[in-house]
Amino acid sequence: MINKSLLFILIIMLSVGFAQQRKIELEDTIKNEIDLKYLFFLPKDYYSDKNTGWPLILFLHGMGERGADLELVKIHGIPKIVKEQIDFPFIAVSPQCPIEYVWRDDDMQQALENLLQKIVENYRVDKTRIYVTGLSMGGYGTWALAARRPDLFAAAVPICGGGDPATVNVLKNLPIWVFHGGLDEVVLPEESEKMVRALERAGGKVRYTLYPKAYHDSWTETYDNPALYDWLLSNRKAEN
Repeated sequence: MINKSLLFILIIMLSVGFAQQRKIELEDTIKNEIDLKYLFFLPKDYYSDKNTGWPLILFLHGMGERGADLELVKIHGIPKIVKEQIDFPFIAVSPQCPIEYVWRDDDMQQALENLLQKIVENYRVDKTRIYVTGLSMGGYGTWALAARRPDLFAAAVPICGGGDPATVNVLKNLPIWVFHGGLDEVVLPEESEKMVRALERAGGKVRYTLYPKAYHDSWTETYDNPALYDWLLSNRKAEN
């Protein structure tokens, strides 16, 4: 028989476990058999509140975190935030890009779509509040995926990335908050600014924050800012 003290400790351990990131491997056999691994985070109240649909953030990492070691994905961005903030109120999905791909590749874009579909089908996701964000290579991937599936997302946050200005007509109705460092020499600020200008000309719903003294790392200040998450949650897309 389990004594009361041991039972209490077991319950606490299980409760804490729900709010931790888990490593998951998904073999995507729909196209090119991409072996897509990802970190997965559920809000701490996900299992106790069975009637709530939760907002979801898809996070796309940068070039240096590609490979087969998910520990790399925890270094920056949303995975770092959820390690420090167990009351993070979003489902967070943080896949790892294999070394031979970048997020903008068609095969990777399809794999990301497939991953989101599987998550939505198996978890209580609020389909009106699905967001995509990424940094550097992930910023480029964010622009590309948002342009590919603007109907899927309620908002997008590309950080120190860039996209194709020819896609702004499909992006103009999607709320987008763009961030870049003014001293970035890895991805020049012009990469973000040409997208912002094109969206402004098209009447898009775009905001732009330039950190004048920041270099390539414009993501730490961005993801540390509670106003970002308030802004995300303020955006919903119409239900289909």
